[in-house]
Amino acid sequence: MKAILLREVGGPLELAEVPDPTGGDVLEVRAAGINFADVLVRRGLYPQMPELPHVLGSEVAGELHGRRVAALTDRAGGYAERVVVDPRWTVALPDGASFAAGAAFLTTYLTAYIPLVRLRVGEGTVVLVHAGAGGVGSAAIQLAKHFGARVIATASTDEKRAFARRIGADEVVSYDELDDLRADVVVDPVGGEIFTRSLPLLNPLGAIVAIGFAGGTWQDPSVQWLVGRNAAVVGLYLGRLLKLRPDVVRAAADELAELWRQGRIEPVVGHRFPLAEAGEAHALIEARGHVGKVVLEP
Repeated sequence: MKAILLREVGGPLELAEVPDPTGGDVLEVRAAGINFADVLVRRGLYPQMPELPHVLGSEVAGELHGRRVAALTDRAGGYAERVVVDPRWTVALPDGASFAAGAAFLTTYLTAYIPLVRLRVGEGTVVLVHAGAGGVGSAAIQLAKHFGARVIATASTDEKRAFARRIGADEVVSYDELDDLRADVVVDPVGGEIFTRSLPLLNPLGAIVAIGFAGGTWQDPSVQWLVGRNAAVVGLYLGRLLKLRPDVVRAAADELAELWRQGRIEPVVGHRFPLAEAGEAHALIEARGHVGKVVLEP
């Protein structure tokens, strides 16, 4: 079968012939989601680097035993025509949903949903979502609006700000306009300077959800500062949560699948690439040129 191989850190993403997967339930991949963690692995910056050569891809959608499903792949193997999946980590696609939407669903929506539920976001809550036009950002906007919150989103360009407003944000601003905002919850997939600048924006008893570090690693706030400001930092690392609290993740996946079936949320596919153009897809993400989720279609 064909798959995308990463042979060395910083190297090209190579379309190659590899052996068919064995030893489990084999899914016929129709779409594979690209997550920023994949970009970090290729750069050699992911905290738990796999052995190389390696087939990237932690989420897919396709056909498994005649069923149309979205699936998680235990962090590997998705950029391929076929991959072994654990049936326990699949969800059925709603009638009429595309495979591309399925590949844009689980990682981003789980990452946004779990902390928003744990922080009891609801009517009267003000939620600030950074990178609102991205995969996690677009999921967080939809979910926070579903819970009844007022949503402010940030984005870097006029096009992205218009996109964030179309998918439900009540207010959209540039990062230059960030410092005068106030929020009860901040959803931050950016990290770096944006994380640091967001801490003073929290209302008393507010929390910032640290999800990723696309904009650089975090500068840790002191405990004294957090106590003094009555603020909290909440971390979400889905890969580890899957291993340590699979019950929490499975319940969230089922709840999200039902919201999708009811039409209350809709995964956003911004860009599709054929499998052979995985390198170009990564380049688009690194250039911050995408909206929604970027997917590969074998």
